[in-house]
Amino acid sequence: MAQRRPSKAQRAREILARLQKLYPDATCSLNYTTTLQLLVATILSAQCTDQRVNQVTPALFQRYADAQALAEADLLDLQALVKSTGFYRNKAKNIQAACRKIVQEFGGEVPQTMAELLTLPGVARKTANVVLAHGYGINAGVTVDTHVKRLSQRLGLTKHQDPAKIEQDLMKLLPQPDWENWSIRLIYHGRAMCMARRPNCQACLLADLCPAAA
Repeated sequence: MAQRRPSKAQRAREILARLQKLYPDATCSLNYTTTLQLLVATILSAQCTDQRVNQVTPALFQRYADAQALAEADLLDLQALVKSTGFYRNKAKNIQAACRKIVQEFGGEVPQTMAELLTLPGVARKTANVVLAHGYGINAGVTVDTHVKRLSQRLGLTKHQDPAKIEQDLMKLLPQPDWENWSIRLIYHGRAMCMARRPNCQACLLADLCPAAA
């Protein structure tokens, strides 16, 4: 009798189990001490490496310590501080507008729900998921960045291109407590092994579970 092929959900859980062994200490790569700093750093990380963001944020947070300070910051000074992260004019504008809303509508504290976070300028589901998971310990969804998108497609767990649809596919396959575990470890694996141009399939511990490796 032919052996039944594992379902997508079974494969996803086995992939996660292997990734947890491979990257047991994986966590958010952005440096921050407050939830607001995490929010700002995540906005800056769009189309930029976490390493670059971590080089920029110490001076930024030293000069502007909280939402009130960022809301009242000189916009040109803010732009200069974040310039090396790319798209700096738009990022500086969004950071300031988000902080003004946080001060005016949320008492200076970063909101703790997806719906409220999505009202902040510059915040989409990816940023909101990071803030909720690492700032508040709330798994509201799966963070889909370029690594998570690429690896989830290669692993045959989604056929979509739209991050929102990819997130919905992954949420159906994984237990809610593991939604952010999946994202973080897939990001680590994407950087170390499953690169965009030259994935190292021969050395990959997921190769037997990955359609793309064949």
